[in-house]
Amino acid sequence: MVEKYSKEEIEDLIDGKLPFSMIHRMLSSFKDPDRFDTYIEILQERVSWNEPVLLPYGLHLYIVKKQDGQKVVKCDCGHEFGSYQENWKLNASIRIRNTDEELQEIYPEMMHCDPEWMELREYFCPGCWSLLEVEAVPPGYPVVFDFLPDLETFYREWLDRELP
Repeated sequence: MVEKYSKEEIEDLIDGKLPFSMIHRMLSSFKDPDRFDTYIEILQERVSWNEPVLLPYGLHLYIVKKQDGQKVVKCDCGHEFGSYQENWKLNASIRIRNTDEELQEIYPEMMHCDPEWMELREYFCPGCWSLLEVEAVPPGYPVVFDFLPDLETFYREWLDRELP
């Protein structure tokens, strides 16, 4: 049996207000057909801009459809990072922690990585300065492109409708 959750319960899930047992039950059970739409509705209500959210992309990030049909990555604050088919991180503000002093700002002494072997890259939204992602990579490693969703297939084969 598919359990249907209320909009308030899904909001509490998004906000981290549910007990672990309920989170586990919600995430491991079959999803009711309306859950994605309810989730998108909640996300849409929480942003000040009007472009429709097609897919949540990460904390504070969404793939949205602009009026001209372009699909872009957009932050809560409205800052646009460009096409969802390109790596949004290349348009973010980046802080690289690659010295003992910088790493010790967030790790206790002797608990951080060796900066000759690894650096931390912190990606921030240039519009609101929200921290969007952190990468731990060897120095000189290319910027990681996390994933490229196939929006058309997701909508057509998973949601059984065309991409808006």
